Amino acid sequence: MDFERKVEWVGETSRFSGLSVQIRNAGIFVVSRCYAFAEFTIESRLPFYWETTLPVLEIHNLRKSYNGVKAVDGIGFSIEAGEVFGLLGPNGAGKSTTIDIIATILQPDDGEVRIRGSITSRSTEYKYRIGYVPQEISLNEQLTAAENLAFVGRLYDIPADELRRRVPETLESVGLADRSREPVHQFSGGMKRRLNIACAMVHRPDVVLMDEPTVGVDPHARAYIFEIVERLASQGKAILYTTHYMEEAERLCQRTAIIDRGKIVAVGTLSELIALIKAKREIVIEADALSSESVERLSAKLGRVTWAMEDHRVRLSIADGRIGMVDVINTAHEMGIRVRNAAMNEPDLETVFLELTGHALRD
Repeated sequence: MDFERKVEWVGETSRFSGLSVQIRNAGIFVVSRCYAFAEFTIESRLPFYWETTLPVLEIHNLRKSYNGVKAVDGIGFSIEAGEVFGLLGPNGAGKSTTIDIIATILQPDDGEVRIRGSITSRSTEYKYRIGYVPQEISLNEQLTAAENLAFVGRLYDIPADELRRRVPETLESVGLADRSREPVHQFSGGMKRRLNIACAMVHRPDVVLMDEPTVGVDPHARAYIFEIVERLASQGKAILYTTHYMEEAERLCQRTAIIDRGKIVAVGTLSELIALIKAKREIVIEADALSSESVERLSAKLGRVTWAMEDHRVRLSIADGRIGMVDVINTAHEMGIRVRNAAMNEPDLETVFLELTGHALRD
């Protein structure tokens, strides 16, 4: 993703056609040109722009174990500016452990996290570049919305004058400007979620980590959070978004990593992920008295198709284009399975997850 941005980081050095460009401070750069006989330096305080494809966030070979159990096993990916990158997997897959390592809440057993190529998670500057939205509500409910933001802003050393400007701006960005003076314990669940996001944004980070930010909210609040995420991406933020809801990843994420049992099994856009699988369609049937044994026999009759069972419903991933819904229903009836309802779906992330991992996303 090519983008143009003002250089704001410190200590970076890049070389272009013999020019050494060293960023010394926000908006200040030094250009040195080396000749055989001399070296001279020009310093400017003019705004400096460049084109770059350097990822904002890079994750390399993260590993974390608990009592010999691998929670995160060699995970690596990168996120560019303006990108919403999804981490999709069931509960216990390693999503929260990964995001907690990036947020420096946990220390990895191995691996490295970098921002802008040179800022590591061990550096002081790192925490100022990261905004973390935890899965749990992390607010003081006795304080007002504005007081919560001001408290977080002081933790990030934002000067008082600047903080007085940023607090109302940030509350406005999440639709809470008119509730700034109300104590948080009076807020709905959706409003608390939005304030949780605002607390991660008040210091203007480059990277936003969102760990299942829509858990426990109603559809209206969820839609509002989607709008906030899309707006942040349009502002150039690099967003890591963890979820176990396939529809969220499909709606929000330019690329998605499928994570299962601590490993990333595939990464790509929706079309790239669908291209990885053999299944051309999914047929879902509902029937009485379904059992894993009867579904396994049905799968064998249909050519050993991949399947997953949820209560009285079974999902069959069909790769053979010659097998249609009528074939499935007739085969089920011949086996004594009374089909009450049937539907056919085109491949989606749920289908991809099922085929790549062998089980359903919400197993």
